[in-house]
Amino acid sequence: MSETLQIRKADGSPYRFMIVDDSEFILKSLKVTISLLGGEVVGESKDGTEAIDIYKKVRPDVVTCDIVMPTMSGVEVVKHLVNLDPEAKVIMVSSLGHKEMIEQAVSRGAKYFIVKPFKPAEAAMAIGAVIKKLFRH
Repeated sequence: MSETLQIRKADGSPYRFMIVDDSEFILKSLKVTISLLGGEVVGESKDGTEAIDIYKKVRPDVVTCDIVMPTMSGVEVVKHLVNLDPEAKVIMVSSLGHKEMIEQAVSRGAKYFIVKPFKPAEAAMAIGAVIKKLFRH
């Protein structure tokens, strides 16, 4: 693990992440990705409805969210999170086959997207770059 991937808030604390994905494999991959960044997973959900409830409780710095999930699509999750918290930072995670849905999510407030499948180290670099922009490092 490269120390160069580690990013911290101005006060030195780790960024707090919530992962929303119905795939156990992707959940585990994103946990590895976040650990490479030195981040902390403070919540995870396998469906959008639950994700909104968890977001209200844990108020993470960054949310990674799948596009296609049971009960509520990632596009709907982004819409709800941004309505709940206009400062919500959401990074979509999707396969290339969902380009239109990714565009909808971005138009509703998602900040970036990662294409599945991904390698944790590559995703960590992409998420790290996004965080630096979003939080102006």
